Amino acid sequence: MDCQDPASWGPGLDEAVNVLSRGGLVVVPTDTVYGLAAEAFTPAAVAALAQTTGRAAGTPPAVLVPDRRTVDGLCADVSEPARALLEAFWPGALTVVLHAQPSLAWDLGDDGGTVAVRMPDHPAALTLLRRTGPLAVTGAHRAGGEPARRLADVLPDVGPAQLALDAGELPPAERSTVVDATGPVPRLLRVGALGLASLREVTDVLDLDGSSGEARPAAEPSSATEPAAPSSATEPAAPSSATEPAAPSSATEPAEPLP
Repeated sequence: MDCQDPASWGPGLDEAVNVLSRGGLVVVPTDTVYGLAAEAFTPAAVAALAQTTGRAAGTPPAVLVPDRRTVDGLCADVSEPARALLEAFWPGALTVVLHAQPSLAWDLGDDGGTVAVRMPDHPAALTLLRRTGPLAVTGAHRAGGEPARRLADVLPDVGPAQLALDAGELPPAERSTVVDATGPVPRLLRVGALGLASLREVTDVLDLDGSSGEARPAAEPSSATEPAAPSSATEPAAPSSATEPAAPSSATEPAEPLP
């Protein structure tokens, strides 16, 4: 159904709400690619996302939200650095992995107690989300295939979807950047539309290898008369905690592109 004109997309969004409430799947446009959406609190519908797109069973989808306030209902222990990133880049192409609220009655798959949340920057998607609440969403393409920017590229792959919202050909866009914010310092998991430099303008974010963006003090030059330090060949120096890389986070890079 056409959703290119806000003045006429009402019937399409009405039907999308009905399909999702019945546990069905809907193809939705986002600011990056077309996604396949399901009601996040319906386990059978969430499982159908992986089955329909050929992803491994238990692969957790992202959860799209209509606003930042929804995050506190879905996520626990949201740090100030994480909130700063949400404030700076939402709506937009930033997916943030956070601790899920343990009381939530949902089953997103093998998520390790975390949830990847994003607020898309697309008017039709946001209007739908304001009516449905959080939606579990994965790319509307077969696993290993190219993300779809046209509905014509989507339909052969997701035939079981009960409805498709047609927003025309989406502008070229990179996939969303993914940041793990379950620890005290956010860590980059996947490079996308937002680069590490942009993230670090807001707060310190660890690189993919766990390194920090903070400048390190330059080493002091050695004195000409100072005795030489013992050779590392005879007495290995203990690794310094200042230069030791940060321990890897329990969160891992998503196995499939998130919308």
